Amino acid sequence: MSQIGFSAEKYIEEQSKYILERIDNGDGKRLYLEFGGKLVQDKHAMRVLPGFDENAKIKLLQKMKDQVEIIICIYSGDITTNKTRQDFGITYDLEVLRLIDVFRKYDLEINSVVVTRYEDDSPAVDKFINKLENRGIRTYRHRFTKGYPTDVDTIVSDEGYGANPYIEVSKPLAVVTGPGGGSGKLATCLSQLYHEFKMGKKVRYAKFETFPIWNIPLKHPVNIAYEASTADLKDVNMIDSFHLEAYGIQAVNYNRDLEVFPVVKRIIEKITGEESEYKSPTDMGVNRAGFSIVDDEVVREAACQEIIRRYIIAQCDYKKGKIDNDTLERIKLLMDELSLSSEDRKVVIPAREYAEQKKACDDRYVNVVVMAMEMEDGTIITGRSSRRMVAAAAAILNSVKYLSGMADEIHLISPNILRSIQELKTEVLMSDKSSLNCEEILTALTISAATNPSAEAALGKLSCLRGCKAHCTAILSDKDETTLKALGIDVTSDPEYITNNLYYG
Repeated sequence: MSQIGFSAEKYIEEQSKYILERIDNGDGKRLYLEFGGKLVQDKHAMRVLPGFDENAKIKLLQKMKDQVEIIICIYSGDITTNKTRQDFGITYDLEVLRLIDVFRKYDLEINSVVVTRYEDDSPAVDKFINKLENRGIRTYRHRFTKGYPTDVDTIVSDEGYGANPYIEVSKPLAVVTGPGGGSGKLATCLSQLYHEFKMGKKVRYAKFETFPIWNIPLKHPVNIAYEASTADLKDVNMIDSFHLEAYGIQAVNYNRDLEVFPVVKRIIEKITGEESEYKSPTDMGVNRAGFSIVDDEVVREAACQEIIRRYIIAQCDYKKGKIDNDTLERIKLLMDELSLSSEDRKVVIPAREYAEQKKACDDRYVNVVVMAMEMEDGTIITGRSSRRMVAAAAAILNSVKYLSGMADEIHLISPNILRSIQELKTEVLMSDKSSLNCEEILTALTISAATNPSAEAALGKLSCLRGCKAHCTAILSDKDETTLKALGIDVTSDPEYITNNLYYG
């Protein structure tokens, strides 16, 4: 059974109490809360803090829904470059649409979407804005702030934040979030502070950033895992020197917050005309995650596994041209810092060894691909590619057989059904790939369940694969990767293509 290292119940209680205190201490002032990280389905936090509820943060807001409205920020450059959210494999612009749907599901009010650092002549960005506005979503364009970051007088003027349109807000808590780092959340918050104070309304700013966790050691694996997750942003964890000087207490923050704090402090003071209530970037935060760790050894091990996972994924992303070598090397340095290797991920060696074993025993298996999957009880199940199906599909079928207590030789899907689907693919749909992918195999399994009791029993075990780790000896197709993620399987791959063809869908 998976070990628990984090108390979700304690976290929700502690965190909601602290946010409400921050609102109440404002004497009725509106609070702009910059929400970093993932507000919903925070799978990174769930992986490094076993026991963490991936939707804990939105559940917090749901408890305060009468006081909350949400502003979603997206950096225009992330739209034009098709930046992708790793956990779901979808681009940031699509992630904004998905977030709106999720927030509505939790009965939270969506105020608007802000496209930050907007530039003229951006057809992809304008198309995205039109799509939102045509669906009734208020959308704002915020351009790069003139004078930022050094010329505070220009920043806090009609030429700076004043050039941005004001976002109409009515509730006491305005949550400003985005699909990922660098979305422009801080600039949006400060722009709103400028407009509100200019209108004679006193408001406040605070920051909710789960990682790095400020009250655990700088080199704790959980904090290092955060660096691995933001390697493309070049985030580096540091001791908050401002906090240490002000209070004599060590706190962990990261380079971007530390670098920008003196500027943010001066901007807030310029806007408000008062001395800032914050003496450090840690003061600005409302994160209480560190107080809910109940087993440090469990979270350390989970965080080490996340760093390995990030490195293996980065190797594939580099092979695909999605990231540069500097990003890959940054994660490799973090691996070396903790003396970790790819083989420390339990499913890597079994997959590679089985592939080598098949290749050594028969020339027919020279291009064989293998996937290994770890079950909840620690058992490793493998599946290999064949003329009938891809390795990932074979691993899924073998896993549900194991979970159902069935012998390996039992056919869950009739060979005749598999053959018919292959003929449809190649002869009717004109596909050059005859092996069935994961989605096709799952569809065939579902159909077979209507007449085959074994298939019906196996189908019922698919949900048990959620949370399982898997590793494949070749890069997965986009479609297979999407299906595995939908099943909740945490999958990685060796950075090798199964074919020399340049197009690999």
